[in-house]
Parts: sequence; structure tokens; C-alpha cells
Amino acid sequence: MNFNDTEELLKKYSINAITPGLERIKILLESLGEPQNNFDAFHIVGTNGKGSTGAYLNAIFYNSGYKTGFYSSPHLENPAERLLINNKFLSADDWYKFIKISCEKIKSGFEPSYFELLTAAAFLLARENNIKIGIIEAGLGGRLDATNLLKNTVCSVIANISIDHTEYLGDTLEKIAGEKFAVVKNNIPACFSGYDESLKDLFKKYCAEAGAIPFIVSEQTKLENIKFYKTGCEFDFYAPQLELKNVKINLPGKFQVKNAALALSAVACTQNKFNLKPENILIGMQKATWPGRFEIIKHDPEIILDGGHNYDGVKNLVESVKYLYPDKKICVIYTAMRDKDYKGCLNLLNELNPDFYFTTVPDMKRCLKPEELLNAAQSLNINSERVKTFDDPINAINEAAKSHKIILICGSLYLIGFVRPHLI
Repeated sequence: MNFNDTEELLKKYSINAITPGLERIKILLESLGEPQNNFDAFHIVGTNGKGSTGAYLNAIFYNSGYKTGFYSSPHLENPAERLLINNKFLSADDWYKFIKISCEKIKSGFEPSYFELLTAAAFLLARENNIKIGIIEAGLGGRLDATNLLKNTVCSVIANISIDHTEYLGDTLEKIAGEKFAVVKNNIPACFSGYDESLKDLFKKYCAEAGAIPFIVSEQTKLENIKFYKTGCEFDFYAPQLELKNVKINLPGKFQVKNAALALSAVACTQNKFNLKPENILIGMQKATWPGRFEIIKHDPEIILDGGHNYDGVKNLVESVKYLYPDKKICVIYTAMRDKDYKGCLNLLNELNPDFYFTTVPDMKRCLKPEELLNAAQSLNINSERVKTFDDPINAINEAAKSHKIILICGSLYLIGFVRPHLI
């Protein structure tokens, strides 16, 4: 059995579309005995930073002696990445077995989406492995996401919110935020990063209506002695219930301190329940990994992989590159999905004054072609002498390596997933 078999099974029994709504997944999970209710859960929503925040929480609880399950999406290279049980991937046989069990319970007229079927199987696997803590990342939005049927949520964790997926979540920041804030629950802590001042009152409103206990990281924590390196970051963290000195993380990028602070805030809000030892928290933070997010995967030339694919994610990326590589000549290998704000992202990346090598993800219709990106660059008055196009991302990397010491590959997690196996 391999993951091609599981993929075929998923495609056979699911709808190949994004179809927000809880009715189908609710019926499926009920027929499976509601496996999502067998563990305490941290439910993570947001636009950017969900995965990194989840990686920190997973490492913290795993290194504190809890049996953990970390469910995230999308995967980069292998579907097994979507669920870690005690920091380990499961086999294709395990996935196939529990996807098949889920398929057998599908009721006519209520066929699930691909993500719903995958989520049901993941919850079954979590129950089968008797996890105690689930770190559960939403796929899209929150209110109508397949993950929003968790009964034993111990903390709702809301990462940075920005404009993305407008066709499903709404065309304003407030509408998008509302879809994510709607996951908060009565008498349960809700941690929001809160770095966008305009959304704080809306968050408090949703918490008040649901009876949730609000915690805004930007207001209720203090970060001191922050240091940024190419290898990661260091800082001191102060919050009610939790104070930590010399927190070290091995995920570089200035934005990672905010993700780390959000994870630590979620721990602080649940210390009355878990009472984790500070030394175990510190070990977990230092051991957390999250591939494809400002990942320096090679040296000489230095190659950075970053899956930032929306305006806010690329803005954070550019800020970190400017800080860590001041006045350095950079080659940006870039592509994007055609439903993203690629022109806005190109404008941001152009602040680095890079050479642009435009490419595509082979055999992916949703991905822009190099020529389309070239046209976009010309419309933005990006100097055409700094632009080259490549149909194959690997050819782009090989060519860039001939004349550049720093190569940034970004714009799409699908691009990162395609090139990463060739670089490790």
C-alpha cells in the first residue's frame, strides 16, 4: 500500500470542491462514533502562522510527556505530513485503513469533500492511537470548517488574520475575521494574536456573545530581549500564569516571534489545567520544526524556502529578508496560484531589488505560467532585464545557483513541495 492508493480512495468517495458547511462532516463523524471528542484540543484558525503556532504547541506538549496528535494542512511532499502522532508520521496502510472505514459510513446525498473525508480519517486515527492532546489546524476559515466540531476544545487559538480566500470567507477583513472568531466557545479561553488593532473590538464582541474568555497576545503579554538570527530567534516572554526567560526557537524570520508568543499564550491560558513545567516548555520551543517556512535548506549558495502565498505572508517574508540579508543581491524564484494577489506580492518582493526567475508548478492548472507572471511584472514596471522565465523550477534553481549567493524560493506551498525533495 502507498499514498497513491489512499489518494485514489479519497478522490473516489469525495467531492472535488471546496464546499464549506458542517452538515456533511457532522453526519459522517456521528456515524463514526464522534472520534473528535476523545481528546482535549487546541483549535487553531487564522490566515498566516497557523502551522508554525501548531508546531510549537505540539512540541511543547510532546516534550511535556503528553501523547499528541497534530493535524495540519496542506502537506508539502507527502500526505502523511498532515497528521503527526507523538511527532511521527503514520504509514500509508494506517491511512488507507481508516479512510476506507470512513468511506463505508458515507450516507447517500451527503458525500463529503476531500478535506472532510481526510479530517474524519484523521480523527479516527487520533482516537485509535489514544492521543491525549490534539493540535488541530482549521483548513479554511473556521465557522464552517470541518474541524469545528470539536467537543473538548481547551483553547481557541487565532493567528494573524488578513485578506485571503475571499470567495469563501468574505470580501472584507472584518467578514474574514468573523468567520474565524466564530470558533470561540463558552467558558473556554480564546487567544488572538491581536497585532491588527482594527480587529480587537470585533474579537471581544464575538467572545462576549459566545461567553468565551478573551486573551489578546499583543495586549496581555510582554516580549523582551528579542534577537533575530538566520538560525532562529531568542526572547523573554511574560504573561499571566507563565514567565519564561531565554526562549529559543529554531524557526527563523521576524514573524516567528509572534507565532511563538501566540503558542505560549495558549499554554499560559491553560496552565490551570495542565501546569506544564517551564523547562519542558523551553525544550519544546527549541525543538519545534516547520519545513518550508523561511527554511534555509542549503548553503553556498544559500537557498531559502518560504511558502508565503498571500499579501500579508509575503510582506512578513520581505521584512525578514531585509533584516537578515541587508543590501545583499538576491534571486527570487517565484510562482503563484492564479487566485492569489500575485501582483501585490510581486510589488512587495520587488522592494528587495532582486533578479526574478518566474516558473510554475508542473502539471498544476491552477498555477500561473511564467509568461503570465512576466506580463504581470511588466504591468508593474519591474525592470525586464532582471526577469527570466523557466518552465521547470529545478532548471530555475540550477541556473540561479550559477550566479547568485542567495536564492529565495517563494509564492506557493505547492512550489515548495515540488522543489524541496530535490534540495534535501
